[in-house]
Amino acid sequence: MIRSIYALRSVLLAGAVLSCTNPVYAKSGAVITADASTAEFAEAPTIIVTATPKSYDADVTSTATKTKTPLIDVPQSVTTVTRQQLDDQAIGQLNDALRYVPGVVLNRGEGHRDQVALRGQSTTADFFLDGLRDDAQYYRSLYNVERVEVLKGPNAMVFGRGGGGGIINRVSKTATLGKSLGAISAGAGTFGEYALAADVNQALSANAALRVNGTYESFNNHRDAYNGHFTGIAPTLALKLGAATNLTVAYEYAGDRRVTDRGVPSLGGAPILGYDTVFFGDTTLNRNSLTAHIGRARLDHQFTDNLSANFSGEYTHYNKYYGNVVPGVATASTVSLSGYNSSTVRDNWIAQGNLIWTPHTGSVKHTLLLGFEVTNQDTDATRQEVQFAKTGGGFTSSVIVPLAQKITFPAASFTAISRSSLSHIKAASAYIQDQIELGRYVQIIAGLRYDDFRMNSLNRINNFTATRSDGTWSPRVGLILKPQPNMSIYASYAKSFLPQSGDQFTVLDASTASLAPEQFRNLETGVKWDIHRDLSFTAAVFQLDRNNTRANDPLTGNVVITGSSRTKGFEAALTGKIAPHLQATLGYALQDGEIRSTTTAAPAGRKLPQVPRHQITAWAKYDVTAQFGFGLGLVHQSSQFATISNSVVLPSFTRLDAAIYAHLNKAVTLQLNVENLTNTGYYPSAGSDTNIMTGEPIHAKLTARIKF
Repeated sequence: MIRSIYALRSVLLAGAVLSCTNPVYAKSGAVITADASTAEFAEAPTIIVTATPKSYDADVTSTATKTKTPLIDVPQSVTTVTRQQLDDQAIGQLNDALRYVPGVVLNRGEGHRDQVALRGQSTTADFFLDGLRDDAQYYRSLYNVERVEVLKGPNAMVFGRGGGGGIINRVSKTATLGKSLGAISAGAGTFGEYALAADVNQALSANAALRVNGTYESFNNHRDAYNGHFTGIAPTLALKLGAATNLTVAYEYAGDRRVTDRGVPSLGGAPILGYDTVFFGDTTLNRNSLTAHIGRARLDHQFTDNLSANFSGEYTHYNKYYGNVVPGVATASTVSLSGYNSSTVRDNWIAQGNLIWTPHTGSVKHTLLLGFEVTNQDTDATRQEVQFAKTGGGFTSSVIVPLAQKITFPAASFTAISRSSLSHIKAASAYIQDQIELGRYVQIIAGLRYDDFRMNSLNRINNFTATRSDGTWSPRVGLILKPQPNMSIYASYAKSFLPQSGDQFTVLDASTASLAPEQFRNLETGVKWDIHRDLSFTAAVFQLDRNNTRANDPLTGNVVITGSSRTKGFEAALTGKIAPHLQATLGYALQDGEIRSTTTAAPAGRKLPQVPRHQITAWAKYDVTAQFGFGLGLVHQSSQFATISNSVVLPSFTRLDAAIYAHLNKAVTLQLNVENLTNTGYYPSAGSDTNIMTGEPIHAKLTARIKF
């Protein structure tokens, strides 16, 4: 497969170079613009978009390098979903936004959290908010988000531990000085779901502004017992403390209550048929709740024209609970059920500082970054098991019940606490990075980070205490060739690590306390071409190796570090305005992942789960007139294995979406979005071989937006 990937890459690179014989507009020189007639306010100092406000294309980021860098000069695959695209597709949740990102595969997430696979690496923790870690397990709403960024490949140099396959960063809306603007929206769907949102920016003085985003969302879908609601409010205060100093203070409250839905079981190596709407749970036990408080502050100061600094601090408190009855093995007439609940209280303290210096040494330009990050994390976690009443008295941990359109089973309750742990993480890091411009045609980026990671945990069931300490270096280096200002051809190497204990770090045992961290290494080469100001093309080939994965020794049964896997792939995307009235985001991903070492978990040669060979994503909006437009979308995903067992296959599928837009006047817009236009039955994701998500049938959502 890799030969065909490299052949395809060569054709694309050659075509891109030949196409550039005529000079075109380079976005890196674009003027920063803002449209005061919209509610799309300027962003925080962390990220500035230089494309026009209503574009699908964004071209400058501070996330990938922690310095303001044109995306064309970032030697890494980066996909951005802008606010305009989120609005046009009527998307309010993070997992829905990622559906149109090539190379991202949704995971079932046990029915209570965001979980994705990036380049074959599944994660529940590699989520960030304005570049700061947001690693609790919950569903993330996008009501206060300016855009979503997906950075693919290892990112430890910038973000620290984890991020082996990539990270997902949300860029929040922030207050804008000197403007008083607002917008409200209301939407309702054919499943009975609805959402209300408000976004108001108020200038308090010449040097102060307040922005408040708020939402209430009521959930429903095609499943028999699904419901829930989300409440969010996010005020942001922007202060200009002097000619060279800015302060941003933000807070978010998130309250989420919904049913925990674990999907349907499998039968005969595929999702069971005929039960797509059936709820394999209990409405009183399958409950999920989250209360989150997120407080952030960022101080930016410009010392001189070429020397600046920023300091960010964040405190987050998460109180999470979920309980569920879970479907297990099914036959033609029966299904087994078991279950548990889990409670987690987590507090994160994060401090981060960066010094950015842009000196010149002769004709060579540098962008030098020096930074640090300190994290403290405390996690209190418990678990209880489900018990089913037995006829004649007593309880059992699992039952086998008849398959039916309404699943019934004996009375169920939770046992006494079966797991209980306390953990504390202290992590400190320092990093240095230099972006070097060697004249007009060559750039080099090189960075190195050192992380000191320490974890203490107490298993309160058996009073086992354990500690682990890891000191790890994470390098990144990239070479960028610029045949002309609006094109780059790059090659890069990056490395990341993940301490043993899973990505949530709730408790250590004797094995996880002593084993070396998992390692991720990524080789990537690609091309980026800004065809014109609002249209960009990217393509990349990568190879990602994961090593030091835990497994049981087949002879002794002891846990050892022998596991390794490799994912290879090709990604391409075209994003932005293809014509004056037509903008689109088109993507393709070709991936192949396999286990490379035989362990008791899987033999060498077995395929990685959640790695469909082909993914195609396409969304286009065409403005027929200034008052009327329509949109069309397509998501195609080839078949994939549900888990590493390779015994259950999720079939390939193609889903079509559509939308109609009517601008009644400058202030009022109506839009109708229809998802799964052809009413295709499909299974987009799985959490295990017996927990498979069913795709929603055709449904519509009407949204009204008013700007003032």
